[in-house]
Amino acid sequence: MADARRILYGRRRGRKLRDGQQALLDDVVPGLEIALGPSSRPIEPAALFGRPVREVWLEVGFGAGEHLLAQAAANRDVGLIGCEPYVTGVVRMVRGLREAGLDNIRIWRDDARLLIDRLADGSLARVFVLFPDPWPKSRHHKRRFVSAPVLERLAAVMRDDAELRVATDDRGYLVWILAHLWRSERFAWTARAPSDWRRRTSDWPATRYERKACEQGRSCFYLRYRRRPRASRPP
Repeated sequence: MADARRILYGRRRGRKLRDGQQALLDDVVPGLEIALGPSSRPIEPAALFGRPVREVWLEVGFGAGEHLLAQAAANRDVGLIGCEPYVTGVVRMVRGLREAGLDNIRIWRDDARLLIDRLADGSLARVFVLFPDPWPKSRHHKRRFVSAPVLERLAAVMRDDAELRVATDDRGYLVWILAHLWRSERFAWTARAPSDWRRRTSDWPATRYERKACEQGRSCFYLRYRRRPRASRPP
C-alpha cells in the first residue's frame, strides 16, 4: 500500500468484559486469530483454515459479527476472515460462532490494512466493507478506509471477477466511495438500475448498524463491484 502509516482510529475497548466474555477472549479467540509473524512471505488465506475451503472472503470491520456469522453459516465451504479491533464485538461474534458450531471464520484484531498488505495476490474471492465510519468532518476524511491506496491493494489481493461489496448510510461518504472506485479503473460497478444499489440482495444479510440506521429514517446504499480481469485492465 502506498501509505506506509497505520493509524487505527476509533475504540478498541468499551466497558469491562464480563467473566464469560473474558474467558472467550482468553481461551477461544487465540485459536482463531491470524498471526502475521516476522516473515515477509505472502500469506495464502486458504491455508489459515483447518480444512479445505472453496474460496476465501474478507470482511473489514464486522462489528458484532451479524453479517459475518450469517455468511459463514450459509457458506460453510467458504473460509471467512473478519477484521475487527473492537474487543466487545469480537467476543460477541465468537460467542455466536460457538453457538452455531461454525469452524470457517478466522479473526484479525488490528488495522485491516496490515493484513491486506500480507495476503497473497489474487487470493480473495469476495470483500465486504459494510458501513465503515464515514468520518464526516473534512479534516478527518484522510481517516476513511476507502481510499486510492486501499483500493489498489484490494485489487491486487482479489482474484479476477471477485466481488467487492460496500454499504453506507452516509450520502457524503457514498459520493466519496463512488468517485474513488470510478477512478481506480480496477473495479466495474455492476448496477443496472436504481434498485440494484437501493436494496440488499437475498445473499446480503443485514447488520445491527443497518437496522438502526433504517429505524432512524436514514437510507442505506448497497454497492457491488466486480474486480476487472487483469488482461482487460486499461493500460
